[in-house]
Amino acid sequence: MGLPKIEHPLFTLEIPSTNEKVQYRPFTVKEEKILLIAQESQDLDQIILAIKQIIGNCFEKIDVDSLSTFDLEYLLLKLRTVSVGNEITLNFVDEETKESVELQIDTNDIEIKKYESHKQLIDVDSNIMIKLAYPKINSLDFLRDELTDEERQNKLFDVMMGSIDQVISGEEVYQLKDFSEAEVNDFINSLSSKTIADIKSFFETMPKVRIEKEYKVGDKKKTFIVEGTETFFM
Repeated sequence: MGLPKIEHPLFTLEIPSTNEKVQYRPFTVKEEKILLIAQESQDLDQIILAIKQIIGNCFEKIDVDSLSTFDLEYLLLKLRTVSVGNEITLNFVDEETKESVELQIDTNDIEIKKYESHKQLIDVDSNIMIKLAYPKINSLDFLRDELTDEERQNKLFDVMMGSIDQVISGEEVYQLKDFSEAEVNDFINSLSSKTIADIKSFFETMPKVRIEKEYKVGDKKKTFIVEGTETFFM
């Protein structure tokens, strides 16, 4: 006779970018081991693979590669909450005083921060608009520690330009994936500096998980902030 099978509770949440409801279970020793090995490796490829494995294992009927980075930030924190608890202890050194600080974060208080100025449709001229898509987890190459500043900026620019999903001209909608690399590059190289600035603003105002916590050093009040992909490494 085999050992009894352990039943795990199911939870439901909404994917922030689509409002689609999905079910998920807490992660088990198997997923915790995957995460621990990835974190200890400090290798970006390992961390990305671990995130995809854990989300794929614990969430039902979900395409991990289609999720935006802020979807993954949110799903991982909610998954952690039901798996190991809602409290995270953060230890860091205050940059000004060099004092050690310990903070307790309640993950139940964490939500997606949205900006009113954020927009996915950008006017290129009086006849043409572009629609931008949110970056996916495979676009995080710019986080690699070994990159020079110039290499990091080049990769960030590539991610920004790669976010152009559609070109809309009147009633015509063009999918950039249907065009050759040369045609896409010609289009991108013809964009004005204002359009590039608007694309940059899209990334700066993109929804993100943001954690803010006040703390005191001496008599001075300060705020500790973790946001965006930084939350992957908490």
